Amino acid sequence: MSLIVHKYGGTSMGSIERIRNVARRVAKWHAAGHQVVVVPSAMSGETNRLLGLARELSPQPDGRELDAIAATGEQVSSGLLAIALQAEGVQARSYAGWQVAVKTDSAYTKARINSIDDTRIRGDLNHGRVVIVTGFQGVDDEGHITTLGRGGSDTSAVAVAAAIGADECLIYTDVDGVYTTDPRVVPEARRMAVVSFEEMLEMASLGSKVLQIRSVEFAGKYRVPTRVLSSLTDPLMPLDEEMRSGTLITFEEDEKMEAAVVSGIAFSRDEAKITLLAVPDKPGIAYSILGPVAAANIDVDMIVQNVSVAGTTDFSFTVNRNEFLRTIDVLKRDVIPAVGARELITDEKVAKVSIVGIGMRSHVGVASLMFQTLSQDGINIQMISTSEIKTSVLIDDKYLELAVRALHKAFDLDKEPAAKG
Repeated sequence: MSLIVHKYGGTSMGSIERIRNVARRVAKWHAAGHQVVVVPSAMSGETNRLLGLARELSPQPDGRELDAIAATGEQVSSGLLAIALQAEGVQARSYAGWQVAVKTDSAYTKARINSIDDTRIRGDLNHGRVVIVTGFQGVDDEGHITTLGRGGSDTSAVAVAAAIGADECLIYTDVDGVYTTDPRVVPEARRMAVVSFEEMLEMASLGSKVLQIRSVEFAGKYRVPTRVLSSLTDPLMPLDEEMRSGTLITFEEDEKMEAAVVSGIAFSRDEAKITLLAVPDKPGIAYSILGPVAAANIDVDMIVQNVSVAGTTDFSFTVNRNEFLRTIDVLKRDVIPAVGARELITDEKVAKVSIVGIGMRSHVGVASLMFQTLSQDGINIQMISTSEIKTSVLIDDKYLELAVRALHKAFDLDKEPAAKG
């Protein structure tokens, strides 16, 4: 008997028939003797509908009330799934995040999990029940409902798996695994049977939408074996076949993985670039600019500070496009009056493209091949960011798909990597 966590996304829960299919799949695992905890998302489109209602009333609704509204979508899908399982003859019980409890901080709309009380979960499992815990939500120390941000159900699932010591966390989605890049952009993209935790962390942080980055962080911190697989397959497919499907995120770097210099290409269209011209080039200037931005709970991504000219420098950074207007407000209110700047230049028509691979550690010339490939297609690089296993570039967003296709071909990602001999 294994202890397994299933997570189902909004598409998987998108209709009554799909919820029935989820129930059949979960019932199959339960009948095979496994203890199962399920973490469902809201039905597809439901969270957007709920938040849309709030924004019809106010362009900037209060975060606490937004969370109270958005959290109801998962409660509905959890209750429906429990009823569907009961109709399959399986004892099931659903819990909202505050009932478990999933304790979070108070950063409304993008809270972070601090702890999970697994007492109720274990009690029900020991009585032979399937336990359903709402994804995406929790409760802060004052008892207010919080949500974890887009894709937060992934984080909920991995966090629950870590809390109960699950043998594996299965993330069921509308794709059948992790691909070398988005198949909608590159039809030749290849599904990877295995990807390392480090690579998945980089890909999630760089724009790959398969998993939320915090779910990968949880998986790495608590060593939770995590598999991404499709919920759109036959729910009654043989269990041993299902257990080997999809993509396994592993912590062991095998020979075959080392042979792939670049494993995947991630990209993000949701970028905005901000440049402050002619700010004082003195100690602490980066903090003077980015400190107030961070205090506003805005994440900064790529950062470039130019060489000093006549005691001043230009300072550029990128933020998520959704945070762009808030960032500009912070800069105009708290930063420019304090540090000064000759001009504020912005560009919302940029995109980030990244190559990722643990093989980059031991191979030279990887970044230069990336730059050469983009140059041959006339694509200008505006900013560059690197780490041990990735290189990211910021480019004009109209060249995004061209860049991804060219890089996918340049690094032979349509071909299975050969094992080291």
